[in-house]
Amino acid sequence: MIHPTAIVSPGATLGDNVTIGPYAVIQDDVVIGSHTTIGPHAVIDSHTTIGEHCQIFQFAAIGAAPQSLKYEGEPTTTRIGDHTIVREFATVHRGTVEGGGQTIVGDYNLLMACSHVAHDCRTGHHTILANAATLAGHIILGNHVTVGGLVAIHQFVRVGDFAFIGGKSAVVKDIPPYVIAAGDRASLHGLNTVGLKRQGFTDESLSRLKKVYRIVFRIGLTLKEAIERVKAEMEMTEEVDYFVRFLLNSERGITR
Repeated sequence: MIHPTAIVSPGATLGDNVTIGPYAVIQDDVVIGSHTTIGPHAVIDSHTTIGEHCQIFQFAAIGAAPQSLKYEGEPTTTRIGDHTIVREFATVHRGTVEGGGQTIVGDYNLLMACSHVAHDCRTGHHTILANAATLAGHIILGNHVTVGGLVAIHQFVRVGDFAFIGGKSAVVKDIPPYVIAAGDRASLHGLNTVGLKRQGFTDESLSRLKKVYRIVFRIGLTLKEAIERVKAEMEMTEEVDYFVRFLLNSERGITR
């Protein structure tokens, strides 16, 4: 179902039961998956792939050229996963050659109104960006991450799985998995206990993560000392191992 005022390039590929609203613009080399809806006045730029069962609301802009002075028109790409919702005036920009050439938004994401995903970002699955949350370039979000309204995240920051960032925060260093962070500049405020329980984490898992959190952030050890102590004292379950690996792989430093 394509509204007669929509502009759809013959070079675009549309799946079954795609709906395109009034005055929407779909450019060359765009792939839109089945059962996806593109709202009025939305613009889908070239080299963009949108998955199935997505909802792109009015005035959203996906796949535009990155806001990078190094970008010289190379055919980099944008990919939106299945079952993702992009609300009004949200923007997702394509990648740059320096950043790997691709911006990726995962499955079951919710990008609320006026949120922004810059070039070369990668979000996991079941991620929420609240109103006016902004991701600078090259940011990696894990799965089940929630980014509050008016949050600004610095380029190259990583945010671990199940982390929650409170509204109006400024994030300049990596946010570990499973935690709550908030403030300007953001600091940690304990485990994301409510969110973890909602996702089915057992009391035993939560107890382990609380102990890891205390060792790393509450008793005054250096990061190296804390990791060594965790390895020595804790059972290296999947969630503990992921926590430790996240810390070890940090390049920007860890929010504390």
